[in-house]
Amino acid sequence: MSDNSEDQKQSRETGGLSRRHVLGTSALAGVVGAGLAGGLVSVPSAQAASSSGPAPKDFVPPGQLDEYYGIWSGGQSGELRILGIPSMRELVRIPVFNTDFTIGWGITNESKRVLGANFPAGGDLHHPHMSMTHGRYDGRYIFVNDKACTRVARIRCDIMRTDKIINIPNTQSIHGLRVQREPRTGYVFCCGEFRVPHPNDGRDLNDPSKYFTVFTAIDGDTMKVAWQVLVDGNLDNTDADYDGKYVAATCYNSEGGVNLAGFMRDERDWVVIFDIKAIEAAVRKGQYKKIPGSDVPVVDGRHGSKLTMYVPVPKNPHGCNASPDGKYIVASGKLSPTVTVMSWKKIGEYFAGKLKNPRDIVVAEPEMGLGPLHTAFDGRGNAYTTLFIDSQIVKWNVEDAIKAYNGQKVNYIRQKLDVAYQPGHNHASMGETRDADGKWLISLNKFSKDRFLPVGPLHPDNDQLIDISGDQMKIVADGPVYCEPHDCNLIHRRVLMDKVKRVWSRNDPFFAETVALAKKHGVKLETDNKVIRQGKKVFVYMTSAAPTYGLEQFTVKKGDEVTITITNVDTIQDLTHGFCLANYGINMEISPQQTSSVTFIADKPGVHWFYCTFFCHALHLEMRSRMLVEA
Repeated sequence: MSDNSEDQKQSRETGGLSRRHVLGTSALAGVVGAGLAGGLVSVPSAQAASSSGPAPKDFVPPGQLDEYYGIWSGGQSGELRILGIPSMRELVRIPVFNTDFTIGWGITNESKRVLGANFPAGGDLHHPHMSMTHGRYDGRYIFVNDKACTRVARIRCDIMRTDKIINIPNTQSIHGLRVQREPRTGYVFCCGEFRVPHPNDGRDLNDPSKYFTVFTAIDGDTMKVAWQVLVDGNLDNTDADYDGKYVAATCYNSEGGVNLAGFMRDERDWVVIFDIKAIEAAVRKGQYKKIPGSDVPVVDGRHGSKLTMYVPVPKNPHGCNASPDGKYIVASGKLSPTVTVMSWKKIGEYFAGKLKNPRDIVVAEPEMGLGPLHTAFDGRGNAYTTLFIDSQIVKWNVEDAIKAYNGQKVNYIRQKLDVAYQPGHNHASMGETRDADGKWLISLNKFSKDRFLPVGPLHPDNDQLIDISGDQMKIVADGPVYCEPHDCNLIHRRVLMDKVKRVWSRNDPFFAETVALAKKHGVKLETDNKVIRQGKKVFVYMTSAAPTYGLEQFTVKKGDEVTITITNVDTIQDLTHGFCLANYGINMEISPQQTSSVTFIADKPGVHWFYCTFFCHALHLEMRSRMLVEA
């Protein structure tokens, strides 16, 4: 289905004009009429808008759609954000590890089932990555990590809601996360960053020699931990190959330190390469242990293991990024001015016994500048590395860097571009897939300083949109963002547009348990409006249809446990209702055909109005009813 199929259909139905165009023309006529009556006419037009020159590249005209979805991490807010690219317009926020009063995340029964009992009140969401099939985005899931509380979550792309969250055992603080590209996701790989005793139950508190961390593979379909690998050092970032054989992770603190001086003593750390098939075979053969308190198989991948290789690289490596041609994996030095380019082919040769020295897999180590952190790719053989200290992005050619490493006199650097300021992650459009198209690059800058109006000591971060379609990088736009977004992906709209639902399905598994409870009570959610009492438990079922709730009032007693379940019977997309119960701290969203529920104790006697929080109708303000609580 083409992106503009709906407009084309509407165009046929209105004699050549889409509904959008008809409404626009009518509105314009009204403006003109009003202007004539008042003696003033000011009609915007495409010709007038373009009279001063071509529109900027990030301009998306009103009513038009962005070409890319920007999938942004929300950092310490614990949420995921969806932006349109190139406009940089924020479209929606998806709560994951945080509570959200707008939709009732952390309030509704449905969201609490995902979050789990006694869930932490926040999270630090870092690395969003979409599931893949054969090295291409498939639009099924987005996986994210929570560094604050050592969790991994899965977001369904069809409804843009979190449907699974799991805790990762045997480690503390998940940092880097990536997905298996081939044959599909498959595994979700994540790095445990902080080293802790095994088990971490109060023993060995002051013996760092007994601190360890693990590399984790999660089954992306079941959201259960498949296996873990015990490693030396602190894991940082990770990325996988395009053949489904290997995955790599940067690893710092080879010193085994527990303070800043200890983390930085040695001049080299390493990249750890994991042999996926060998690890799977070891697990099948029972060559693993289980750490007390966990049922996960943990294989030993420390130095000397045949399951891993440790590649010495310059100091405190950080970013770990695979090139879209499937040939290379790049590790950024952070405290070295270099990045290390390694060959997946040579990695295979090492595990096959054809190479003896782990450094033999290195094919280039180009010098970039101060503070290289992350690298993106354009699909044309060029790489783009952020320099945190220099506040620059370096465009360089991978094959030329390999030639220079082999002694040829060739300049591999194509351009250095100043960004504002201190860039961390950067991502190119479709750059993590075989479909890398080299159109856009995002630089996620940690400092903004003088770029925006002052808003207090806490400044926004600054995301910059860069055009990389030509020979030279060009900054197109700045965008202030609430800190700290950390990471993003740029995904072409063709991947998602036909997969995202505009209206909920009545049999969606997201609220399956709520539907099952209603059936147990003999309630048909689409039509029934009734109150069921079971001792001190009260179940209130009602529908919502603009501009009314199915019940004008219901009565409970002080101390009752009340479960309110509401089904939105409207079928028109964008006709969302809300349910906010005054003075109870309860609000939830009920979009078309959705069922939402909330359980609470009616501990305040009196009259309590509940009302719709989404402007749904001309009589939206009148859409309200009463809960009567008897003393």
